[in-house]
Amino acid sequence: MTVRGVRGATTADNNTAGAILCATETLLEAMIAANQIASPNIAAAYFTTTADLNAAFPATAARRIGWQHVPLLDAQEIPVPDSLPRCIRILLLWNSDVPQDKVVHIYQGDARQLRPDLIQQNQTPEED
Repeated sequence: MTVRGVRGATTADNNTAGAILCATETLLEAMIAANQIASPNIAAAYFTTTADLNAAFPATAARRIGWQHVPLLDAQEIPVPDSLPRCIRILLLWNSDVPQDKVVHIYQGDARQLRPDLIQQNQTPEED
């Protein structure tokens, strides 16, 4: 079995724990559904936020959906000038035999502009 990376990104409406956790949970659920991921097959998950989001750890959303044994890590992104504000990014390391070109990466909210090439291939507008 191979380890695959599944990417996702979204934006929070504001810097509150509720907004961060809601956006993160919605994104995680979409990533899981699109790729039919079972939590025992997740090797690890890495979450980042832009500097303007510090009211909660996004990884808390993964614990809330039952990922009690998945290694999780939160970090802050480098502060690139003019980067997308209030952005949450996720990298799931997933043990799977799915070919890399069949992995579905999910971009929601204002983060859709980060990878429009993947939006067109993998998502319909209703998935936002």
